[in-house]
Parts: sequence; C-alpha cells; structure tokens
Amino acid sequence: MVFKRIRDLREDNDFTQVYVAHYLCISQRYYSDLERGVGNLSAEHLKGLCTLYKVSADYILELSDNKYNK
Repeated sequence: MVFKRIRDLREDNDFTQVYVAHYLCISQRYYSDLERGVGNLSAEHLKGLCTLYKVSADYILELSDNKYNK
C-alpha cells in the first residue's frame, strides 16, 4: 500500500503533512488524501517524494523493499 509507505517515510523523517505538501507544491488536504489512499500519486509528485526522502521510486511503489538504488 503506497499510501502507508509515504506516511511512514514522512513520520520517520519527523515531517508534517503541511511541510511535505508545501515541498510538493500541493495543498495539505490533497497530500492527506494521498496518505489515506484516496488520491492518485502523479509521476511528478512521486519524483518529488523520492528527492525529499532520498529513496527509490521502486521503494515508494512497493516494487522493492530496498529504499536506495544500488
């Protein structure tokens, strides 16, 4: 479940939803929807999350349990 993974990453980094939403240039409400699995994660936002958390897209998309590209 992608939404759980992005929430866990945010909490592990002690970021607020407001901070991550601002980083992605989206509203906090929209980001909250992503964390609840209501909204769809765009490629642009996926790229932003990968950059913010320094993890691979495969990790966020649950294609791998390895956070980092090697």
